[in-house]
Amino acid sequence: MAEDLYSGALFVQVCLGWNLYLSTVLMLVVTALYTIAGGLAAVIYTDALQTLIMIIGAVVLAVTAFSKIGGYQNLAEAYLKAVPAKIIPNTTCHLPRVDAMHLFRDPISGDLPWTGMTLGLSVLATWYWCTDQVIVQRSLSAKNLSHAKAGSILASYLKMLPLGVIIMPGMISRVLYPDAVSCVDPDECVRVCGSEVGCSNIAYPKLVVELMPSGLRGLMIAVMMAALMSSLTSVFNSSSTLFTMDIWRKIRRNAKERELIVTVVLVAISVVWIPILQSSNSGQLYIYIQSVTSCLAPPITAVFALAVFWRRANEQGAFWGLMLGLALGLARMGLEFAYPSPRCGIPDERPSLVKDVHYLHFAVLLCALTAGAVVGISLLSRPPAEMQVAGCCWSLVRIPRWACQPGGRRRVLLSPSVTDSQEGAPGTCPCMDSFCSPQGAKTEGHPAKALRDTTEAPFWARICCINAVILMCVNVFCYAYFA
Repeated sequence: MAEDLYSGALFVQVCLGWNLYLSTVLMLVVTALYTIAGGLAAVIYTDALQTLIMIIGAVVLAVTAFSKIGGYQNLAEAYLKAVPAKIIPNTTCHLPRVDAMHLFRDPISGDLPWTGMTLGLSVLATWYWCTDQVIVQRSLSAKNLSHAKAGSILASYLKMLPLGVIIMPGMISRVLYPDAVSCVDPDECVRVCGSEVGCSNIAYPKLVVELMPSGLRGLMIAVMMAALMSSLTSVFNSSSTLFTMDIWRKIRRNAKERELIVTVVLVAISVVWIPILQSSNSGQLYIYIQSVTSCLAPPITAVFALAVFWRRANEQGAFWGLMLGLALGLARMGLEFAYPSPRCGIPDERPSLVKDVHYLHFAVLLCALTAGAVVGISLLSRPPAEMQVAGCCWSLVRIPRWACQPGGRRRVLLSPSVTDSQEGAPGTCPCMDSFCSPQGAKTEGHPAKALRDTTEAPFWARICCINAVILMCVNVFCYAYFA
């Protein structure tokens, strides 16, 4: 959440000239008010409206920026010549990378090696899109399975826009304003943006302020504020839900989601963390986000993948695998904060684990180590009961699953021979207390709640599948074109 606060406050500071911390407090107050008052429903409705505003504003700015520079081909040529006037002698850090227009970069010397982009980012993306509460909460709120799939596919289409409407306009900003966006001299950087380590974070807001006319500039400010508030409301609501439902309810059984005590704590930590964020990773916000995520997310990805695809994984393996992964990830993150990237012209004397092992490569290693620990400990301990994994693990064979119905009746779910509408004989267990086994026996310790209908209309199921295939093809093409 700290990076969301910082990016939004930085934008307001560049556009309106307000103090960084004053901007932060004002945004927090406005966002918290309607998040607390409206809950998840308010967050989803405002996100939907803000998404439309964000897309319109970002497209307008991208078209204006490309028109200013003369198109994509001119960008590719001009970017390599975007050098600030004030440089540090006998260094090359002021020069743009020659592989700036390529996605697949050298696996050793590249700032984003292709091995890390392919494997490391896949690990981080699996964590975020499959397990993060901000995303999962929205998927679970869908009316049915088709809606959940369609929402994910729409998000995937929208996720392809940033390359053309955010990243490339940011590169155009460096071409148009190299002395500000690509400054390397500490004194010059402090004068431009208040940070000694670089001012690349102001590339997009600088483009808005300098390039857009007054009316459209107001639209873009609204766009950026909408993006910030969308991120903040998601974090506020999700964190408060987790705290309220999993922790606070143990203390107050009738607690509601509006008891947002944890949000206040998170906000306070985020505000205090902003100065650290400003000086981390050469002042590049994206690298900071990915490097921190690379230390914390891979263990969750490993446990999630094994839980879905390996029926033998058990609680002991998952717990100790997560503990090992968390310890290793925190150790790496501590080293990164203790030994930040040196400024331009200063020798790199960081430990080899930080200097020579890219954070995306570390994500792959950490995920593999966690997976190995989970597999080893699971094999050395008792396997999970069949009812604990029935219907929860992916399999080529459809396994019957039983669930209790009101009145003590039971029905078969996911059975190859029995339809969802057919019911078996009356069971012997109340729905909220236990599962019925296929033989009608009572199984304690795994409450069976009313299950949603997961059937899909064939037409919409096909539409979702077709769009998923189209998305895969478009992504493969983009990777090949920009490789």
